[in-house]
Amino acid sequence: MSHAAPAGLPVLDVDPYDEALLRAPWDYYEALRAAGPVVWIPRYGVCVSGAIGVVEPVFRDWRRFCSSRGVGLADFAREPPWRPPSLVLEVDPPAHTRTREVLARALSPKAVQALAPRFAAAATRHVERALAAGEIEAVRSLAAAYPLEAFGDAVGIEPDGREHLLTYGRMVFDALGPDNALRRASLADAAKVVPWIAARCAREALSPDGFGAAIHAQAAAGAVSSEEAALLVRSLLSAGIDTTVATLANLLYCFAVHPGEWQKLRAAPELAPAALDEVLRHTAPIHTFCRTATEAVTFEGCTVPVDCKLLCVMGAANRDPARWASPLVFDITRPARPHVAFGSGIHVCVGQHVARQEILAFVQVLLTRAARLEVTGEPAWQANHAVHSLASLPLRLVPA
Repeated sequence: MSHAAPAGLPVLDVDPYDEALLRAPWDYYEALRAAGPVVWIPRYGVCVSGAIGVVEPVFRDWRRFCSSRGVGLADFAREPPWRPPSLVLEVDPPAHTRTREVLARALSPKAVQALAPRFAAAATRHVERALAAGEIEAVRSLAAAYPLEAFGDAVGIEPDGREHLLTYGRMVFDALGPDNALRRASLADAAKVVPWIAARCAREALSPDGFGAAIHAQAAAGAVSSEEAALLVRSLLSAGIDTTVATLANLLYCFAVHPGEWQKLRAAPELAPAALDEVLRHTAPIHTFCRTATEAVTFEGCTVPVDCKLLCVMGAANRDPARWASPLVFDITRPARPHVAFGSGIHVCVGQHVARQEILAFVQVLLTRAARLEVTGEPAWQANHAVHSLASLPLRLVPA
């Protein structure tokens, strides 16, 4: 079905959820920004933007661009969500303020810093295992295996069955797209995986020293209900694994195909935080999130109608030449500019400090043990409605 474009909006006749496009979105990103600051997608009857000058202010303007009607293509005002909405990602103030404060206290700087030795130990085990193996499939063996252990332990869920976290994450992010074959395939496992996740979010299922227990302790103190506490733990499990797996896989790929940048980083390890930000900018692990306009809003003559979904394409916005010189180049020494890989505004990723610490611990270990990273086969990118990551990466870590 094709939807007529509102007056004044340029039209881009493309399916942003096509599987081939999701695997290789680079031409789409360029075409999207070239078409205008905001364009109309007739296939879905939605607006879309890949301009940093639109995406960033939209994320910061929760009053005119709400999250409570869903951050995917579905509008919760018109159709029920497939699961109870996230109490952080899919709500707005004042409800968002209360629940986000609970998560922020559980993920305090002190709590995150205390994890540093555990992250470093886990990273060391996985990197040394990869070095000993020679050629590996790095998405499974490193990018997924490390956060399943490190973050799973940090939240406090039992080790058995953690592979379900990957299935659940794929399900959550594919559910943000249209009802197509990709979404249906991901949701096919919901009947088995969703109850498993729910059971692991209960207080009695969590270790006493993890983020999950810290959230439930606040329920005991009256900050949230026990049901809300379980949903907040679920938020950690749905957002804290897949995005980190994607970032790690993209990081390994970036440094393998840009060996000069790896040598720069080995020569100056203090550049690691900047290098991580360049990976996030260059290969945004979350490529698209939506907002719903609560009133008509105009950007450079292009008006987003009231009640319309706006697809904010972070993958395109993070490569906008309006903010970055030579944006297609991967350069860990480029001048710092704020990107939107973690979002912006009140809904900026609440767990980004955990993710940064977790990933940087991995990078520091890798720097001391790997002289270079070599791609040994053809990498394959996965198709997902919101996550941009590799499905497989044949890799060899050459020992330092």
